[in-house]
Amino acid sequence: MGTSAGTGKRVVVTAVGSLGDLHPYLAIALGLKARGHDAIVATSECYRQKVLALGLGFRPLRPDSEDMGNPDVMRRYMDLRRGTERVLRDWILPVLRESYEDTLAAAQGSDLLVAHPITFATRLVAEKEGIRWASTMVSPVGFFSALSPPLVPGYPGLSKTLRFLGPAFWGLLGHSLKRATRFWARPWYQLRRELGLPSSGEPNPLVDGQSPLLHLALFSRWLADKQPDWPAQTAITGFPFHDRDGAGGLPPDLARFLNEGPPPLVFTLGSSAASIAGSFYEQSAAAARQLGCRAVLILGDPRARPASLPEGVAAFEYAPFAALFERARVLVYPGGIGTTGLAMRSGLPMLVVPLAHDQPDNADRLTRLGIARTLDRRRYSAQRAAAELERLLEDPEYSRRARNLSGHVRQENGVAAACDALEAMFASDARGDRGPR
Repeated sequence: MGTSAGTGKRVVVTAVGSLGDLHPYLAIALGLKARGHDAIVATSECYRQKVLALGLGFRPLRPDSEDMGNPDVMRRYMDLRRGTERVLRDWILPVLRESYEDTLAAAQGSDLLVAHPITFATRLVAEKEGIRWASTMVSPVGFFSALSPPLVPGYPGLSKTLRFLGPAFWGLLGHSLKRATRFWARPWYQLRRELGLPSSGEPNPLVDGQSPLLHLALFSRWLADKQPDWPAQTAITGFPFHDRDGAGGLPPDLARFLNEGPPPLVFTLGSSAASIAGSFYEQSAAAARQLGCRAVLILGDPRARPASLPEGVAAFEYAPFAALFERARVLVYPGGIGTTGLAMRSGLPMLVVPLAHDQPDNADRLTRLGIARTLDRRRYSAQRAAAELERLLEDPEYSRRARNLSGHVRQENGVAAACDALEAMFASDARGDRGPR
């Protein structure tokens, strides 16, 4: 499909964080490039070669994400209670001025900016320079709906207990939480004043700073459908999948292992928690042995490799999840949104072991869909994991529901839907209907 405005546009996509944060935006940028647009990805310097190898434009954007492999840093950022606060207050907001400078440089000559939820400088650049922009949300938890309450980051157990109190309670709670954490945004307010921008009226710009033109929900409506109290300009796209690192197929050793027997259990901590695995992989291997199942451990970090593995259990530092999940039996993982989307598309039942941020809420949604079970990371052991996996394996309804849901998710095209919505903004420009910025 070609651009609806008739000529290619220059689009700058901003994103920072782990690979799970970056991949949806790479997918959208590649979709825009395929439609004839000049797609630029502004992201951490450590991803420069990854972006350039895809044939996309690259611009450096601070903060860098190289510390994602530092165990000391990640233990702080993946803390269940305070992880989200620390990411914002210790990592993102202290370099907001630098982020603004980088985004301003990247935005020169652009027609449209597309912002990741925590690239807060993008909005400031868009307003200061008069550039159209679209905001995004990668996980349902970012929409604090009183009608469909999420599990609040840091307090998942209490959130679940209080869910029965209904919209009146949750509406008041959501407003109170936004007001209570508004002081986190002091660097944003200070920079906004220095730029000469007018005061913003939302309760908390860190969670309410959506573009008035378009807010993309980059997940499947089967995970969370649009609620009446979401921003009216929200468009649910479906997952924008990117797994191009596996374009060459499965690594030969992994392909050989998969060919040697029945589909395995797959255990992984994804990209964000790979450096703080602890005993996760040892306990996982023991659980597989206890069940008499073959298993694949995807480590993400060579330091996480167990000293020894039982027969039928193999460990690999990396695997393209899209290809691996098609040949797996059950997935055990923390519940990151990117891996969640791939597992839903593959029809995999899941055991979710959430750590922090959106993961407990994602786990709760998958459990309510009847395609997953949840196990507290702090209680993860070979015995408990084996017991939960046995329930998933012995009840055919988990697999049946997962396969049925896979059919629905495969019918969605998150990249095409996102690109369509962004191109519609260009079309309104061509008609002279520029609207608010």
